[in-house]
Amino acid sequence: MLFQKNISFLSVLLLCFCSKSIAQTPSLSQLFYPNVTLRAEFMPETSMSNGQKFGFNRSTALGIIPLSTEIQAGIGFGKKADIQAKHSLLVANLAQINTTIDGKDDPNGGYKTLGMTYVQLKASLREKLWVYAVGGGITQSNETFLNPQPYFYGGAARLRILGLKTQILYGTAIIYNQKFRIVPVFGFTKALGNDWKVSGILPFRASVGYKVNPWLHLDFNSVYDGYSAGYQEYAISEKMIRRQNYQQVRFTVSGNAHVLNVFNLGIEGGLTAFRKVKTFNAANENLSTSSLPVAPYIGFSVRYITSKSKISSKFLKSTGIDF
Repeated sequence: MLFQKNISFLSVLLLCFCSKSIAQTPSLSQLFYPNVTLRAEFMPETSMSNGQKFGFNRSTALGIIPLSTEIQAGIGFGKKADIQAKHSLLVANLAQINTTIDGKDDPNGGYKTLGMTYVQLKASLREKLWVYAVGGGITQSNETFLNPQPYFYGGAARLRILGLKTQILYGTAIIYNQKFRIVPVFGFTKALGNDWKVSGILPFRASVGYKVNPWLHLDFNSVYDGYSAGYQEYAISEKMIRRQNYQQVRFTVSGNAHVLNVFNLGIEGGLTAFRKVKTFNAANENLSTSSLPVAPYIGFSVRYITSKSKISSKFLKSTGIDF
């Protein structure tokens, strides 16, 4: 599933662009201070079109590690003055996905995903604002421990500021997961008065946000995501590699609160729809497709950002940037 594979690139785009649009409200300070976000998602078992019952839950850890910040001034080609600012960081994500078939774990122990992304934010008078990212990782189950599925991705996006209340973003992501895919990305954000904002990163997410007060925000979300992972199917004489692909669109309401300056607590609830489970063989041929009915969804998250710690304060002082 594309969203699961390029979660790091999208996370940074969301941080840079839709700063109040997701259940775990991000802020630009996340890009300059070390921080970690823990998230858990739950959905009950529902009947598939083949008669079996399918259940799904996922837990995720996302960490951001700033690397360096540089500001340069000089004369480029054509004797034109330019000022450039670069900020580099690493984004690490670890996910545990547990699926059940008729009440039993399938596969046993679920799926594990580990990824790492290098990201560079670049701003200059001549080249404007850009985000670049490249990364990869592996997804595996206990059954495919010696045969993990690798994935790789990269992308670039341009941010254009059309006014104090309007910005757009456009770019392209290139993803490899069994095969290469090129995904165009378009983002927008529009402030409606002082308290409302419409934003999105299409085709993955769109949100309408409402600021109740400076420390509490509500969002109305539509999100397209899922996962893709491998397992083994046992026949009489051999073990056959299979790949399971799950996709969904969820419609939710989320709220998050800032607590003690360094914590952000979030809760998200709603419904998931347009759900499908597909099974592929080693040759990437579709063996089966099952539809799933609408199901309730709930998610919890907590982010710890070291904005008041000695480590991050020292880092920010060295870069000359403060928030």
